[in-house]
Amino acid sequence: MTFDRNAVKQEVPIDPETGKPYLNTVAAIQVSAHGTGSEVSPYVAQAIAVIRESGLPQETNALFTDVEGDLDDVLKVAGDAAKKLAMQGYRTSLVLHMDIRPGFTGQLTEKPALVDKILGDK
Repeated sequence: MTFDRNAVKQEVPIDPETGKPYLNTVAAIQVSAHGTGSEVSPYVAQAIAVIRESGLPQETNALFTDVEGDLDDVLKVAGDAAKKLAMQGYRTSLVLHMDIRPGFTGQLTEKPALVDKILGDK
């Protein structure tokens, strides 16, 4: 199966292990607790630990943790990270931005590399 980066529509691949459609997803996840004071880093760190322990490819930047995997797995880890704080009784916010692109993997590194290539060609 060949995937065309410029195609509007792709064939959805089937995961050979599960037999289910594989909907590759790149997500920016931000979880924070409210009412904890001016420094939320200790709470954000708890949520990021859940994401990192998921085993999904991820990277953390100043505002979000970017994650890549099957849609169901990404949604689960986002929910689990939010629950980590909510189950402690904190009012919790979850910001989730996703790019669901069947047929593509490795987009956490490929997308920035493509932008760098385009910028380098100018």
